[in-house]
Amino acid sequence: MANIHNAYQEALQGYQEGGIPIGSILVDGSGQIIGRGHNQRIQRGSATLHAEISALEDAGRLKASVYRDCTLYTTLSPCSMCTGAILLYKIPRVVVGENINFLGSEDLLRSQGVEVTVVDDEECKELMSKFIRERPEEWNEDIGE
Repeated sequence: MANIHNAYQEALQGYQEGGIPIGSILVDGSGQIIGRGHNQRIQRGSATLHAEISALEDAGRLKASVYRDCTLYTTLSPCSMCTGAILLYKIPRVVVGENINFLGSEDLLRSQGVEVTVVDDEECKELMSKFIRERPEEWNEDIGE
């Protein structure tokens, strides 16, 4: 069964590649992982390749009905860009590993009827806080500071 640990493995891979340690997976209604990804802004020199966008890209082009039965797992609270993608594709459920290191647009998601669950995962918090301490300039760039 897919859970936040699968997204954490993506975040860890991103960190090991020298990138920002945020991971995400997209899970369909039957519980199968249909997309996975991690933040690759540094690795690919991208302005937009956040973990959630990477997972959507990995899932490929899908019918609207598929998205409407998915759950998106992400290690960190989604930023406004990723929130926009969640709302655009009408993904009904988002499971967030942690929102202590960054509180994204969870209220906007909830206001639009998205079920948001924050699991307060220690591994997610520790990896992200370690990265922020080690590379604050790259973190600030990622969140638009």
